[in-house]
Amino acid sequence: MADAWRVLLVGYGYAGATIHAPLIQSVPGMALAAVVSRQPDKVRADWPGVPVYPDMATALSRCDAPIVVVATPNETHAALALQALSAGRHVVVDKPLALDMAQTETLLQAARSQRRVLTVFQNRRWDADWLAVQTVLAEGRLGRVVRVEGRMERYRPQVRARWREGAGPGA
Repeated sequence: MADAWRVLLVGYGYAGATIHAPLIQSVPGMALAAVVSRQPDKVRADWPGVPVYPDMATALSRCDAPIVVVATPNETHAALALQALSAGRHVVVDKPLALDMAQTETLLQAARSQRRVLTVFQNRRWDADWLAVQTVLAEGRLGRVVRVEGRMERYRPQVRARWREGAGPGA
């Protein structure tokens, strides 16, 4: 791990456990340095030996990873990203970056002033359908495109009891 880009993962819910942690560990040259989670036993079961911290402040003071990935409920993204940027870390935030333009502008300004990278994780850009659309557009087969709309929808008659399905901010 000495030569790898060390990454601090913040959040170990669905996205952290099933997308971000496995992706970080599978990319050559990257390593999962630590995780911030309220579920330390779950993290330790999946990633033995990876330190787990109860909150961002503790993690930032004890883990020197230069990259922070924020994979927490949407309403916490801006505050956690700002905390990481203020600590001089590069930041990847699961989508959405923030809940409104004011939060977004604050984060962009912090990234500029700290001279750090701030980006939004967009895993769908590598899906086969989107790559096919990009190829067709690049080849000019459709002529002048003025609008592209795409979305993923699902029907679930029983709504699960979790933050993403609730009525709170960012849900």
